[in-house]
Amino acid sequence: MTLTTACQRVAAWLIAPLLAACGAAPRAPATNVTAAPPPPAPVASPAPALAAPAAAQPSAALTKPKGLPAPKAVRTHEELRRQAADRIIMANPERTYMTPAPSHLLTVVVLDVELKSDGSVRKINVLRPPRFGPETLQMAIDAVHRAAPFGDVRRMPEPWRFTESFLFDEDRRFKPRSLD
Repeated sequence: MTLTTACQRVAAWLIAPLLAACGAAPRAPATNVTAAPPPPAPVASPAPALAAPAAAQPSAALTKPKGLPAPKAVRTHEELRRQAADRIIMANPERTYMTPAPSHLLTVVVLDVELKSDGSVRKINVLRPPRFGPETLQMAIDAVHRAAPFGDVRRMPEPWRFTESFLFDEDRRFKPRSLD
């Protein structure tokens, strides 16, 4: 066995677990040193732009909480964002945490929520889908729908929208970034 072949086998032994963890299939070590290099890997197409309309709908099993206080009318975007974060926490107490965000998060989901004049949800755009825990996207969307309406926004300048980041921990509980 030549030194080159031995190095290739050691490299394949070291790299295979890393490739498997990334979801790529490990390549077999080359047996012929003079073989042509492999063709370049195809370039992956970028992720869809900002909106994911199919995922921005509430799930069928969505239940509104009882006892959620009526929202106050808001006049500024800061008031809207703060009231929305508070209502999201009140409407989802078993799905949230209020301690400082852990140093290691499972994922972060960022939603842009567009409202109607009465504060109900018109549309939700996904600005940052989750990298890990894909079910957390629907959890965040449902949390927004559970907390709606967010208050009369007619006295506020348009656009009637707010952006919220959901910080998910390993237990798949979240905290709105506005409260951190």
